[in-house]
Amino acid sequence: MPCEALAKLGKVEIPDKGGLVARITGVDLPNEKRIEAALPYIFGIGASLAKKILADCNLDPNKRTKNLSEEEVSKLAREIEKYKVEGDLRREIQSNIKRLQEIASYRGLRHSKNLPVRGQRTRVNARTKRGKRVTIGTVRKEIVARMGGTQTGKTTKETQSK
Repeated sequence: MPCEALAKLGKVEIPDKGGLVARITGVDLPNEKRIEAALPYIFGIGASLAKKILADCNLDPNKRTKNLSEEEVSKLAREIEKYKVEGDLRREIQSNIKRLQEIASYRGLRHSKNLPVRGQRTRVNARTKRGKRVTIGTVRKEIVARMGGTQTGKTTKETQSK
């Protein structure tokens, strides 16, 4: 079969991976995994939704992805089209965040400032949102040393007058 016909059926031949790869909604599913474990590679499909989709398609969850027929792959693709996954889901999430920012809600402001949105503490931790730790103490000492003052904040004139 030519590659175009395989792509329409949901399987694509990728030479470096050695053989046919099941491709659903633009995602290559891993060949060696069980289909129940491979479906969550698609953004928006978790373990429980994967089980539900397989039950609706009457497929064995223990079957390996490489052992799926073209008919089974197309059946899975049709079933997955019923749900919002991958690009559509990502667009919806981004539009929701943008809407919150436009109406200037508390959650929208937290998103804009790149801070935790759901009430987590920020005095310590929150490293995922705030990024790499920046040490301030040594920077302050360098600035004071360049200005010629002392660390207590007094200027050189105040120290000389005493």
